Amino acid sequence: MSGRPAPVPLLIACALGIERSALRGRQHAAPGGPVTVLRTGMGPVAAGRSVTRALTGPALREAAVLATGFCAGLAPGMHPGDLVVAEETRDPRGSVPCAGTELLVRELVRAVPGRTVHTGPLTGSDHVVRGHERPALLATGAIAADMESAATLLSAVRAGERPVAAVRVVVDAPEHELVRIGTVRGGISAFRVLRRVLPAFYQWHRSLLLPRR
Repeated sequence: MSGRPAPVPLLIACALGIERSALRGRQHAAPGGPVTVLRTGMGPVAAGRSVTRALTGPALREAAVLATGFCAGLAPGMHPGDLVVAEETRDPRGSVPCAGTELLVRELVRAVPGRTVHTGPLTGSDHVVRGHERPALLATGAIAADMESAATLLSAVRAGERPVAAVRVVVDAPEHELVRIGTVRGGISAFRVLRRVLPAFYQWHRSLLLPRR
Protein backbone atom coordinates (compact mmCIF):
# COMPACT_ATOMS: atom_id res chain seq x y z
CA MET A 1 0.00 0.00 0.00
CA SER A 2 1.47 3.33 -1.07
CA GLY A 3 1.80 6.17 1.43
CA ARG A 4 1.55 8.78 -1.30
CA PRO A 5 -1.53 11.02 -1.17
CA ALA A 6 -4.22 10.60 -3.78
CA PRO A 7 -3.79 12.92 -6.78
CA VAL A 8 -5.75 16.15 -6.60
CA PRO A 9 -8.11 16.64 -9.56
CA LEU A 10 -8.01 19.58 -11.95
CA LEU A 11 -11.22 21.25 -13.13
CA ILE A 12 -10.81 23.29 -16.33
CA ALA A 13 -13.84 25.53 -16.84
CA CYS A 14 -14.84 27.15 -20.13
CA ALA A 15 -18.09 28.69 -21.35
CA LEU A 16 -18.56 27.80 -25.00
CA GLY A 17 -18.82 24.60 -26.96
CA ILE A 18 -16.12 25.77 -29.35
CA GLU A 19 -13.77 26.35 -26.40
CA ARG A 20 -14.45 22.87 -25.03
CA SER A 21 -13.91 21.39 -28.49
CA ALA A 22 -10.51 23.09 -28.72
CA LEU A 23 -9.46 21.82 -25.31
CA ARG A 24 -10.75 18.27 -25.68
CA GLY A 25 -9.30 17.95 -29.13
CA ARG A 26 -5.78 17.75 -27.66
CA GLN A 27 -6.56 16.10 -24.33
CA HIS A 28 -4.20 13.36 -23.18
CA ALA A 29 -3.03 11.75 -19.97
CA ALA A 30 -2.23 14.40 -17.38
CA PRO A 31 0.74 13.91 -15.03
CA GLY A 32 -0.84 15.59 -12.01
CA GLY A 33 -4.08 13.66 -11.59
CA PRO A 34 -7.54 13.39 -13.15
CA VAL A 35 -8.72 16.29 -15.33
CA THR A 36 -12.30 17.39 -16.03
CA VAL A 37 -13.18 19.92 -18.75
CA LEU A 38 -16.45 21.60 -17.79
CA ARG A 39 -18.56 23.68 -20.15
CA THR A 40 -20.34 26.15 -17.86
CA GLY A 41 -22.43 28.11 -20.33
CA MET A 42 -22.08 31.82 -21.02
CA GLY A 43 -22.16 34.56 -18.43
CA PRO A 44 -21.21 34.93 -14.77
CA VAL A 45 -24.42 33.42 -13.39
CA ALA A 46 -24.14 30.23 -15.44
CA ALA A 47 -20.41 29.94 -14.70
CA GLY A 48 -20.84 30.39 -10.97
CA ARG A 49 -23.66 27.87 -10.73
CA SER A 50 -21.93 25.24 -12.85
CA VAL A 51 -18.66 25.44 -10.95
CA THR A 52 -20.35 25.39 -7.55
CA ARG A 53 -22.37 22.35 -8.56
CA ALA A 54 -19.30 20.53 -9.90
CA LEU A 55 -17.28 21.16 -6.74
CA THR A 56 -19.96 19.82 -4.42
CA GLY A 57 -19.49 16.30 -5.79
CA PRO A 58 -16.98 14.04 -4.04
CA ALA A 59 -14.84 13.58 -7.15
CA LEU A 60 -14.00 17.30 -7.48
CA ARG A 61 -14.42 18.61 -3.94
CA GLU A 62 -10.68 19.38 -3.58
CA ALA A 63 -9.97 20.14 -7.23
CA ALA A 64 -7.72 22.91 -8.41
CA VAL A 65 -9.68 25.17 -10.78
CA LEU A 66 -8.51 26.90 -13.93
CA ALA A 67 -10.78 29.15 -15.98
CA THR A 68 -10.01 29.42 -19.67
CA GLY A 69 -11.44 30.31 -23.07
CA PHE A 70 -11.54 33.50 -25.08
CA CYS A 71 -11.42 37.10 -23.87
CA ALA A 72 -11.44 40.70 -25.03
CA GLY A 73 -8.06 42.38 -24.89
CA LEU A 74 -8.19 45.91 -23.51
CA ALA A 75 -4.69 47.29 -24.13
CA PRO A 76 -3.50 48.82 -27.40
CA GLY A 77 -1.13 46.51 -29.23
CA MET A 78 -2.89 43.29 -28.26
CA HIS A 79 -3.68 40.86 -31.07
CA PRO A 80 -5.99 37.87 -31.54
CA GLY A 81 -4.12 34.79 -30.39
CA ASP A 82 -2.23 36.58 -27.62
CA LEU A 83 -2.49 34.90 -24.22
CA VAL A 84 -3.55 36.48 -20.93
CA VAL A 85 -2.46 34.98 -17.61
CA ALA A 86 -4.46 36.59 -14.83
CA GLU A 87 -2.65 37.77 -11.72
CA GLU A 88 -6.11 38.18 -10.22
CA THR A 89 -9.71 38.14 -11.40
CA ARG A 90 -12.13 40.92 -10.48
CA ASP A 91 -15.81 41.71 -10.58
CA PRO A 92 -18.12 43.90 -8.47
CA ARG A 93 -18.16 41.23 -5.75
CA GLY A 94 -14.40 41.35 -5.20
CA SER A 95 -11.10 39.98 -6.45
CA VAL A 96 -9.46 36.55 -6.32
CA PRO A 97 -5.65 36.16 -6.52
CA CYS A 98 -4.32 33.52 -8.87
CA ALA A 99 -1.68 30.92 -8.06
CA GLY A 100 1.34 29.94 -10.11
CA THR A 101 1.27 32.86 -12.56
CA GLU A 102 4.99 32.78 -13.34
CA LEU A 103 4.89 29.04 -13.92
CA LEU A 104 1.96 29.37 -16.29
CA VAL A 105 3.70 32.09 -18.28
CA ARG A 106 6.82 29.95 -18.62
CA GLU A 107 4.88 26.86 -19.68
CA LEU A 108 2.68 28.77 -22.14
CA VAL A 109 5.73 30.25 -23.83
CA ARG A 110 6.96 26.69 -24.24
CA ALA A 111 3.60 25.31 -25.41
CA VAL A 112 2.77 28.12 -27.84
CA PRO A 113 6.09 29.57 -28.99
CA GLY A 114 5.93 32.93 -30.73
CA ARG A 115 2.74 34.06 -29.01
CA THR A 116 2.79 37.06 -26.69
CA VAL A 117 1.78 36.33 -23.10
CA HIS A 118 0.35 39.23 -21.07
CA THR A 119 -0.05 39.26 -17.30
CA GLY A 120 -2.28 41.46 -15.16
CA PRO A 121 -5.79 41.71 -13.73
CA LEU A 122 -8.65 40.09 -15.65
CA THR A 123 -11.98 41.79 -15.14
CA GLY A 124 -15.43 40.25 -15.29
CA SER A 125 -18.37 41.55 -17.31
CA ASP A 126 -21.99 40.46 -17.61
CA HIS A 127 -22.01 41.10 -21.37
CA VAL A 128 -19.69 40.97 -24.37
CA VAL A 129 -17.34 43.96 -24.15
CA ARG A 130 -17.52 46.32 -27.12
CA GLY A 131 -15.01 48.85 -28.39
CA HIS A 132 -16.36 51.93 -26.64
CA GLU A 133 -16.14 50.15 -23.25
CA ARG A 134 -12.48 49.18 -23.47
CA PRO A 135 -10.87 52.50 -22.36
CA ALA A 136 -12.92 52.64 -19.15
CA LEU A 137 -12.08 49.04 -18.26
CA LEU A 138 -8.41 49.58 -19.09
CA ALA A 139 -8.38 52.60 -16.78
CA THR A 140 -9.21 50.29 -13.85
CA GLY A 141 -5.89 48.50 -14.41
CA ALA A 142 -7.37 45.44 -16.09
CA ILE A 143 -5.71 44.16 -19.26
CA ALA A 144 -8.52 41.90 -20.49
CA ALA A 145 -12.18 41.12 -19.86
CA ASP A 146 -14.45 38.11 -20.12
CA MET A 147 -17.79 37.03 -18.70
CA GLU A 148 -16.90 33.90 -16.74
CA SER A 149 -13.43 33.86 -15.18
CA ALA A 150 -14.15 36.07 -12.18
CA ALA A 151 -17.36 34.20 -11.34
CA THR A 152 -15.63 30.85 -11.83
CA LEU A 153 -12.76 31.62 -9.48
CA LEU A 154 -14.92 33.33 -6.87
CA SER A 155 -17.26 30.33 -6.78
CA ALA A 156 -14.27 27.99 -6.57
CA VAL A 157 -12.69 29.64 -3.54
CA ARG A 158 -16.04 30.01 -1.82
CA ALA A 159 -16.49 26.25 -2.15
CA GLY A 160 -13.19 25.64 -0.33
CA GLU A 161 -9.54 26.66 -0.22
CA ARG A 162 -7.79 25.58 -3.43
CA PRO A 163 -5.35 26.83 -6.09
CA VAL A 164 -7.08 28.78 -8.86
CA ALA A 165 -5.92 30.41 -12.08
CA ALA A 166 -7.26 31.94 -15.26
CA VAL A 167 -5.71 31.81 -18.72
CA ARG A 168 -7.51 33.38 -21.65
CA VAL A 169 -6.79 33.72 -25.35
CA VAL A 170 -7.46 37.14 -26.86
CA VAL A 171 -10.13 36.84 -29.52
CA ASP A 172 -10.50 40.55 -30.17
CA ALA A 173 -8.62 43.69 -29.18
CA PRO A 174 -8.81 47.47 -29.63
CA GLU A 175 -7.48 47.34 -33.19
CA HIS A 176 -9.02 43.94 -34.01
CA GLU A 177 -12.63 43.95 -32.89
CA LEU A 178 -14.64 40.80 -33.51
CA VAL A 179 -18.21 41.28 -34.66
CA ARG A 180 -19.44 37.80 -33.75
CA ILE A 181 -17.90 35.02 -31.70
CA GLY A 182 -19.02 32.59 -34.39
CA THR A 183 -16.34 33.86 -36.75
CA VAL A 184 -13.80 32.05 -34.56
CA ARG A 185 -14.90 28.93 -36.40
CA GLY A 186 -13.77 30.52 -39.63
CA GLY A 187 -10.13 30.06 -38.64
CA ILE A 188 -9.24 32.93 -36.29
CA SER A 189 -5.94 32.31 -34.56
CA ALA A 190 -7.42 32.28 -31.06
CA PHE A 191 -8.98 28.88 -31.63
CA ARG A 192 -5.70 27.37 -32.80
CA VAL A 193 -3.88 28.78 -29.79
CA LEU A 194 -6.47 27.44 -27.35
CA ARG A 195 -5.94 23.95 -28.81
CA ARG A 196 -2.28 24.07 -27.72
CA VAL A 197 -2.46 25.26 -24.11
CA LEU A 198 -3.32 22.03 -22.27
CA PRO A 199 0.29 20.98 -21.64
CA ALA A 200 0.85 24.25 -19.77
CA PHE A 201 -2.27 23.66 -17.68
CA TYR A 202 -1.10 20.15 -16.83
CA GLN A 203 2.30 21.41 -15.70
CA TRP A 204 0.66 24.09 -13.54
CA HIS A 205 -1.48 21.42 -11.94
CA ARG A 206 1.42 19.02 -11.39
CA SER A 207 3.77 21.62 -9.94
CA LEU A 208 1.49 23.16 -7.35
CA LEU A 209 1.82 22.19 -3.72
CA LEU A 210 -1.82 21.40 -3.18
CA PRO A 211 -3.06 21.43 0.43
CA ARG A 212 -4.41 18.18 1.78
CA ARG A 213 -6.89 17.97 4.63
